[in-house]
Amino acid sequence: MAEALGLFALGLLLLALGGDSAVKGVSGLAQRLGVKPFAAGLLLLAFGTSIPELAVNLRAMWQQQVHLALGNAIGSNVVNLGLSLGLAALAAPLVLRARMLVPMLVLLAVATLALMVLGLDGYVGRIEGAVLLLGFFAVTGLMLRHGRGEDAEVQAEVVAFASTRTGLAQNLLRLALSAVLLYFGARWVVSGGLELGRAFGMTPLMVGLLPVAIGTALPEIAAAVAAARRGQGDMVAGHVIGSSLFNLLAIVGGMALVQPLALPASFVKFELPAVLLLTLLVYPLLRSGRRVTQQEGGILCLFFLAWVVLEVLLFL
Repeated sequence: MAEALGLFALGLLLLALGGDSAVKGVSGLAQRLGVKPFAAGLLLLAFGTSIPELAVNLRAMWQQQVHLALGNAIGSNVVNLGLSLGLAALAAPLVLRARMLVPMLVLLAVATLALMVLGLDGYVGRIEGAVLLLGFFAVTGLMLRHGRGEDAEVQAEVVAFASTRTGLAQNLLRLALSAVLLYFGARWVVSGGLELGRAFGMTPLMVGLLPVAIGTALPEIAAAVAAARRGQGDMVAGHVIGSSLFNLLAIVGGMALVQPLALPASFVKFELPAVLLLTLLVYPLLRSGRRVTQQEGGILCLFFLAWVVLEVLLFL
């Protein structure tokens, strides 16, 4: 068990390093190819932090651990909305200026509800997966279109986030390094997580929902807390909402397109409704006063803790 825990922890570290290297490499190459820094920053802000989750899910699918991959995708959304946003707001109240955040949150609620409806029969097929993927591309297009209307201060923050060197050799090296780090990180997180799960009597779904989803989110949580203390509330909320949309539409949709998914019994009845409830809880926080206070951050953290307790009591 000690060996499994060590592999799991080392895998998480490699995923964090690989994800960071991949974000910088993609940003540098995109800007070298003529993509405007604001557009590159917007896409990386919304979807770049999901790279570790994507690597883990690809590895899990390769090992036929579909339930672990599903658990990681949906568990990451609960962690994003509850723990990441909550802890960031506890560190410093989040002032939100970006106008696209509320529409993105509405789209997240719609996407969650759509996946619940598609999964009512306990199955998400290839056509339904394609629909989810098309939804992701539509959301990306809307985000890029409406992002151009943001205030200059918001745009400057996004451009600063994408700022990196654009040298070809350096960024190709970054991507090559990230591929190695993500490969071994995902391999050790999946194998170590499954072994830890067996030791504690956890199903692969529970492994994905709890230790893997929480573990892969730790670097994002640290980054969110640091951004909150710098007064970058838009960056925090953009990461949280964008990553959640990517997990639902691109990751789950892509999984279903490659291999039709048989959903666990609790998926539509408990895990997805938890994501929807959290999304609906965050909505008035973003609408009222355009800020998330420390008290509201505490409420989000308590919701997350209650979800973890219920998962353990009901399904472990």
